[in-house]
Amino acid sequence: MEDQKSPNKTEENIVELKTGIYMLSIIGEVEGHEALGDRAKATKYEHILPTLARVEDSSEIQGLLILLNTVGGDVEAGLAIAEMIASMSKPTVSLVLGGGHSIGVPLAVSADYSFIVPSGTMVIHPVRTNGMFIGVAQTYRNMEKTQDRITNFVSMHSKISKERLEELMLDTSMLVKDVGTMLEGPQAVKEGLIDEVGGIAQALGKLYELMNQK
Repeated sequence: MEDQKSPNKTEENIVELKTGIYMLSIIGEVEGHEALGDRAKATKYEHILPTLARVEDSSEIQGLLILLNTVGGDVEAGLAIAEMIASMSKPTVSLVLGGGHSIGVPLAVSADYSFIVPSGTMVIHPVRTNGMFIGVAQTYRNMEKTQDRITNFVSMHSKISKERLEELMLDTSMLVKDVGTMLEGPQAVKEGLIDEVGGIAQALGKLYELMNQK
């Protein structure tokens, strides 16, 4: 008997629809240079970046739909994906399902237009680090620079100001084990972080609208 080949892992987050639309799902934790455990749901950025380049280069693909349900993850990897999406010439629409937390926030706003379901949530908090931490001024300055990169990106690609974003990041009254803010769907829209409350029908409808304008 011939050995059955395992599914191509590089394609597990990508679905090509029959209408010239590619669907990208960012699920679980965004994995960076360090591999997560076998039991963790992860989106591997080294798989996503080449696929986004292929979407941009393909004459058959007319639009990209991004589905988000992520707890966040590696900052560098998340920003790399977000910058890639933001720089695409093809129409892009994002839809937050469940959660778009932490680095999921810039991923959500990187699209041309963003949606969140009514029960969806977005968590905004300061940059954190794991592992060895050297308690010197340079470390804190580097973390501040990283946080500035995130807040600048989010404010540039949404309607929320950098000052309001930082205010939400530093709220001490909401999260039990962290500093920051959790926004539910309508709140995220009210703050200007997300464009509209809606689901898959609205997201696809908006993407078709953007595609027809090209």
